[in-house]
Amino acid sequence: MIDRYARPEMRHIWSLENQYQSWLDVEIAVTAGWVAEGHVPETDLAAIRANARFDVTRIAEIEETTRHDMVAFTRNVSESLGEERKWIHYGLTSTDVVDTAQALRLRQANDVIKADLVAYRDILGELALRYKDTVMMGRTHGVHAEPTTFGLKMARFYQAAKRDIDRFERVAELVETGKLSGAVGTFANVPPTVEEVAMNELGLTPQPVGSQVLPRDLHADYMTTIALIGTTLEEVATEIRGLQRSEIHEVEEGFKGGQKGSSAMPHKRNPIGSENIVGLSRVLRGYSVTALEDVTLWHERDISHSSAERIILADGTTVLDYMLHRLTGILANLQVFPETMKTNMTRTYGLIYSQRLLLKLVDAGMSREAAYDTVQPLTAKSWDEQKQFRDLVDADPTIQSKLTASEVDDAFDYHWHLKHVDDIFKRVGLL
Repeated sequence: MIDRYARPEMRHIWSLENQYQSWLDVEIAVTAGWVAEGHVPETDLAAIRANARFDVTRIAEIEETTRHDMVAFTRNVSESLGEERKWIHYGLTSTDVVDTAQALRLRQANDVIKADLVAYRDILGELALRYKDTVMMGRTHGVHAEPTTFGLKMARFYQAAKRDIDRFERVAELVETGKLSGAVGTFANVPPTVEEVAMNELGLTPQPVGSQVLPRDLHADYMTTIALIGTTLEEVATEIRGLQRSEIHEVEEGFKGGQKGSSAMPHKRNPIGSENIVGLSRVLRGYSVTALEDVTLWHERDISHSSAERIILADGTTVLDYMLHRLTGILANLQVFPETMKTNMTRTYGLIYSQRLLLKLVDAGMSREAAYDTVQPLTAKSWDEQKQFRDLVDADPTIQSKLTASEVDDAFDYHWHLKHVDDIFKRVGLL
């Protein structure tokens, strides 16, 4: 991932240095398994733990000859050891180490993302409570519908963040798994008991059955979930973008002193952070397709998945970490304009109360069809001629014969639409 979208912790997790360290951790854990099996002396394990080293530059030099990164790695590690070097990679195939070590790095990345998700959920919860009763226009198809509150909008995103946490915890557990079952998954050269000891030391779950590789549907599930989380972030970012449009201007991303919005137009304040989130969500969805393509391999294994995974797992987790961190910051610094929200509600001449009026007429004894056909022409006249809907209602003899002035007042009161907001907040656990 380019540095622009990589935060330091993720950059370290997916560094070549950390890759080789995770490989070494697996090699040592396997040796511990052989000690428990009685096959390797404890003194040799102690020497390996104390002295095993690797050098990234030296591995690259060896790989120039071997054309095999695992062989280059094991030979470099062996250079730091004495006779005990014979136990390095004993009974293993490359993917035993690669897949298991990858699970270690995924676990590190998962820990970062889990913390990100909690921070993201919490800021949404704070905004939901702060603006719980801040009335605004609800829009469907981009058109004024009925009143809602900005807090309720945030509560909806808060609930989605809770689902994101649940779904990520599920797939994180799935990929924190390893295997040491050998070239075709039969444990021919490393017994399951060695695997159990090694996985216990590494803190991973042994995969019950595999081939030369871990099942790639695990990683496809993981990457599609990452893409789905990215898409829920995109939904929030798109909402911010829509509400920041000049014609609406109900919210605005924070704009720091000295910040510039355009190289050409000095007045511009663009929702660039939210647009950034939208763009990166597209990248994650692309990675999910690649992960699905990686599931099907020939027989017990080929490496058609390998080159793709070197990109998508590192970049996918790195991008999601960046997106969560950036969107959390956008929300923490979001400017909200309650008075503009209330003003915007008046821009459609009171038409937002048409359903409430229709139901009042039904309650007064009219059929739904008759009530609808009475109200709709008035809404059309209001919109087409830019007249206040309430004035047309007050002048309509049919409505006046059915409803009192007080009942019409009640139909045009936005508080009616918000009477269950607290109930909804209790449902999502915010009250």
